[in-house]
Amino acid sequence: MNLRGFLTILAASFIAVDAGKIDHDKVEPFPQPEPVTISEKAAVKFKPQLNIVSGCVSFPAVNAAGETSGGLKGNSGNSACDSAPLGSQVYGRAMWYNDVWAIMYAWYFPKGFIGVASRRFDWASAVVWIDNPDFATPKILGLSTSTSDDDYQTKNPAPDFAILGGTSTLLYHSINEAAGQPTLDYSSRTGDFQPLIMWEQLTDAARLALNTTDFGRAYVPMNDANFEEKLKKAWPF
Repeated sequence: MNLRGFLTILAASFIAVDAGKIDHDKVEPFPQPEPVTISEKAAVKFKPQLNIVSGCVSFPAVNAAGETSGGLKGNSGNSACDSAPLGSQVYGRAMWYNDVWAIMYAWYFPKGFIGVASRRFDWASAVVWIDNPDFATPKILGLSTSTSDDDYQTKNPAPDFAILGGTSTLLYHSINEAAGQPTLDYSSRTGDFQPLIMWEQLTDAARLALNTTDFGRAYVPMNDANFEEKLKKAWPF
């Protein structure tokens, strides 16, 4: 590594340390930028609708300055997380994987549940697999949704009932008291859109924070350390 690169990383590290954690309801979400690249346009086109059935609603995890959510203690059900006062966020990242275009969408929650609220922090993610983002009419080939911190359920082909207009996937998030873990699953009901921010659209400070912040057992699915491993687990073909 050259000296300039080392100093850049060192400076970014100081930014991340200085930024630290703030209250979960004080994290300002990124506005959804106008998509410019082929990848960004495809990510907006296929952005899911999320219906929160039970548990916390999704919150922003990081702001432009690299300050991250401090989350909430794992108790008292969805107290203090039944609405996001500054708005929510969905994070995206995309790449070619085994010759299929993978678009990951990820949501952050300030509490984790195992039947009941039991820990600070949680993440859920879905992967929409399409043929080619550069096609005039890209098609969804498969769909994967997280079922725990480490596992995905996969559908190939994607279920027709969970795709609106050929592009928008319909998902719901609920607390599965029998299975323990929160469930991100396919739905036939419409939900809400959140402002989408792609990995490359984040500020340097925000990316560094998502790469380095300890969210306990809730691993950031789209950061540099986890993204490709998550795609491997979500592979539906």
